[in-house]
Order: sequence, then structure tokens, then C-alpha cells
Amino acid sequence: MRRKVYVTRRLPQPAIDMLEERFDVEIYPEDRAIPREVLMEKVKGIDALLPLLTDKVDAEVMDAAGENLKIIANYAVGYDNIDVDAATKRKIAVTNTPGVLTETTADMAWALMFAVARRVVEADKFTRAGKFKGWGPMMFLGGDVYGKTLGVVGVGRIGSAVAKRAKGFNMRVLYTDVVRNEEIEKEVGAKKVELDELLRESDFVTLHVPLMPSTRYLIGERELKLMKKTAYLINTSRGPVVEERALVEALRKGEIAGAGLDVYENEPELSPGLAELDNVVLTPHIASASVETRTRMATLAAENIIAFFEGKRPPTIVNPEVLG
Repeated sequence: MRRKVYVTRRLPQPAIDMLEERFDVEIYPEDRAIPREVLMEKVKGIDALLPLLTDKVDAEVMDAAGENLKIIANYAVGYDNIDVDAATKRKIAVTNTPGVLTETTADMAWALMFAVARRVVEADKFTRAGKFKGWGPMMFLGGDVYGKTLGVVGVGRIGSAVAKRAKGFNMRVLYTDVVRNEEIEKEVGAKKVELDELLRESDFVTLHVPLMPSTRYLIGERELKLMKKTAYLINTSRGPVVEERALVEALRKGEIAGAGLDVYENEPELSPGLAELDNVVLTPHIASASVETRTRMATLAAENIIAFFEGKRPPTIVNPEVLG
């Protein structure tokens, strides 16, 4: 009898083909986050669950699935949507999709930097509205990127990739992390500093930390006030790393020059006033959204499920202790 896999959203077809070749696969058909009550019903009796970051997979979901559930293959590098401790207690493997989205996400951080600093979105709206009547010396003045100071908060895979790109723009690079990264120091001359110093000295602050208790509201009212009035904040990590209400106030009052956000504190909701501000560029959590990367993420999730049921170690297991 074939094992049952439930997928909470339609994914790139190569991954679905891989799974359907070996398992009975059911996919939530609508292009939106699966409602909690539907998830609770659909997991009953499944052997594997392939959820998205938007799906909360806690002890309640695992118990609803029953004892057949052996692996949760998250379609994301982060896994704060999954109660890993609860899974481990139930001997359920948890996997993620790290590495494959590093360069694409780093590209997006840079896209946001340029878009907000050079006021690309504002200028695009202006031009489309037929307001462009000719060149003007004071029109849409923004900030330079080349030669400025880049502050990278968290130099794991993605943060390091962002820092490496700074070399091409002759930027001074500061970073803060719990551990020293000698590779990035050698490659781009990056300097390790405390967060407060990084905030005070950087022209661009880009966030690349996982969401955990110590990073929730890492950037709040106090931290924003430390930044230069000419500085920009970029977030492609997790929304709750930034206290969004405080950011709205800082942007509104001109305490920082602007922000580029791909993630939000209460996705998909935005904090009141955020969407009305011209000095912030907002994208809908698309940092990994290239055809190549999203396909590779999906196939890696599928590979994790296949490896597990073939008695092999899943390539990117989060809790290897369950393998015994």
C-alpha cells in the first residue's frame, strides 16, 4: 500500500511528479494559505506532510494526523512555523530547504536596497500616471549605494551572500553576529561590531537572522533612533524581527530615510499606515521567487520525503535525533 503525502499548496510540477511517482499525493487546490480546520481534517492518516511557512504545524496538528505521520518536510529555509520539539517527542522528522535560496534571496535584498534608495517605485508610479513632463534637477533625488556603508545583521548563508555583493559596489561592510565570520572578513574586509555601532554607522542595514525569542523585535523604537536619518532598513528575514509599529513611526517622522520590506510582522496584514508611506518599498514575501529557486526548494522538500521512506537520511533534516 502506497504511503500518503499531503501538500498544503500547489508547488512547481517537477516536485509533484517526483512524489506522485512513489506516493499517493493530495494537494490543497486553492492558491491561498490552507485554513486551519481544513489542515486538521486533511492530515488524518497521512504519512508525510509538506507544508509552507504560512502553515502552523503544532502538536495539535501532529496529533490529528496520528501515528502514521513520520516526516514534515517544510517548504522554507526557516521552520518557526513548526513545533520541532513536539515533532521530536513524537519521533517525527522535520526538514527544511536551506542553501538553495541563498543567492536568490541575497539578490532580492539588493533589489530592495536600490529600489528604496533610488526611489524606483515612486518614480515608476509617477511616470505611469503621466506626470513626467521633462527632466528636472531636483526630481526624485535619492541616495547613492556605491561607496556607502553596509551593515549586515546575521552573516549566515544569506547574510554572507549579501555582504559579498557589496564588494562590487566598493562598500564598507560591518556585520554583527553571535559568532565571528572570518571568511567574510577576508573576502570583503568586513568588520564585526556590536549591533548598536552597526546601526549608528551604516547607510544600509540589512537583516538576515532567524526568528527566535532573542531576535523578535530586534529592531524596535530604540534601535531605529540609533540609525542615521539618511539610512535605509532592509528586511528579507522574518517580519517580527522588526517592530512594525515603531518602523511606521520612524518612516513617518523621517527618523530614517526609508525601508525595503519583503516580510511583515503579521503577514499578510500590514501595520496601519505602512502602505500609505512613499519611503518604503513593499513586496509580498517573494525573496526566493525565481523559477529556478522555487523549483529547487520544492524538489528538495520532495527529496527529503523520498529519502526518509527509503531508509536514508533526509538531506536537510532539522532534528536528526529522531533517526536513532
